[in-house]
Amino acid sequence: MSHQHSIALQAEEAALSAPAQQAAHGAPAKKSMTSRLAAASMIGTTLEWYDFTVYNTLAALIFNHLFFPSFDPLSGTILAFSTYAVGYISRPIGGALFGHLGDKLGRRFVLVVTLVLMGITTGLMGLLPTYASVGILSPILLVALRFVQGVALGGEWAGAVLISVEHGAQDKRGRNASWTQVGPSFGTLLATGFIAAITALVSPDDFLAWGWRIPFIASLLLVAFGLWIRRGVEETPLFKELDEKHATAKTPIGDVMRHHWRRLLIAGGARIGSDVLYALVVVFTLTYVTTVLDLSRTLALTAIMIGTACNALTVPVFGALSDRIGRRPVYAIGVVLGAIWAFAFFVLLDSAQPLLIVLAVIGGLVIHAIMYGPQAAFVTEQFPTRVRYAGSSLAYTLAGIVGGGFAPLIIASLFRSFHNTTAISLYVLAALAITGVALFAARETGKSPLEE
Repeated sequence: MSHQHSIALQAEEAALSAPAQQAAHGAPAKKSMTSRLAAASMIGTTLEWYDFTVYNTLAALIFNHLFFPSFDPLSGTILAFSTYAVGYISRPIGGALFGHLGDKLGRRFVLVVTLVLMGITTGLMGLLPTYASVGILSPILLVALRFVQGVALGGEWAGAVLISVEHGAQDKRGRNASWTQVGPSFGTLLATGFIAAITALVSPDDFLAWGWRIPFIASLLLVAFGLWIRRGVEETPLFKELDEKHATAKTPIGDVMRHHWRRLLIAGGARIGSDVLYALVVVFTLTYVTTVLDLSRTLALTAIMIGTACNALTVPVFGALSDRIGRRPVYAIGVVLGAIWAFAFFVLLDSAQPLLIVLAVIGGLVIHAIMYGPQAAFVTEQFPTRVRYAGSSLAYTLAGIVGGGFAPLIIASLFRSFHNTTAISLYVLAALAITGVALFAARETGKSPLEE
């Protein structure tokens, strides 16, 4: 064999082996990028629900003493939940502002801005003076920070979903988008576990004096981690293509309102039932178990932590299932089961048996996961790429006011007015009925390509 022929054979072998080598190295790289996309989409909602759960928990337990001490305990709790609602009322402002920027400047840019803004406002909440120190200025500052926090949150969710949906495989959008939906469970779990640990380590007086501040300030660690994750994620290919063609919407919000208002109503309506069910199971359980049943705070927090862990594990399962059988069928199963659980929930709680209380919370949060798993993909699939950020943000934030924002306040007020839980169960049933109507009016999007 000649020297030249040997070199030719070696070159041919090298050429033939190159694709195999690329595939061997490409698979881990692709897997690594998929993991980073999942983490990038999850970190924002993790921080969002860490912040909100810290606030919800403390509003239910001690904020009536810290910021509204001149009212009776239940009235103080209702006022604390009112400031919770402010964070939802301001969300559509953030949805409109950052939805516009997300469709004009890109998903990645907005996600960095919203993450920093969320972290700063939450950290400042941990530094607030109480009513005993500065009087009425204290709740005013609390409301102001909640408002700014809500603006940031209004632009976060849609971008987090789009990072995974517009990057990932089109036949796995339900699974990929569901990682954003896992964030609330992780955030709730982190916050609840952190608060439980602090309450176990410090005395009740110390917790009331300074211990409650620690969870707020600790959120800055999540912000730092989130920025590190998101810096390694590129802009989505679909937005890049639009930008290169100079085809981005000039007025994304206006286009949604003029041309996609029906889709906006469907996407928003689909969210209301799951939000109200979540508020019942996670937020009101604390108040009901500790003040009505007069059981320990530890029992309530433990039940929520276990239920939240089950929620985190099952959300991707139902997101992936919606890729196989469709968004609407999976979602509808959750609506029917939620309607049943709205009544069964209080039967289990009123037993005052720890095991049944834990079961009530687990059941409610797994049913919530059935709806929440396909929700992110369902909402974002309603809109074309050029207005997907704006449309999804508006649907998410406007529905958040009707659903999650006022739900704790309405639930607490219904219980105070009627002194029984039937009215609360009927309220949850009505919210789920709205979601059922939205699903009936929607088109199935699970098997269709994203609309360009």
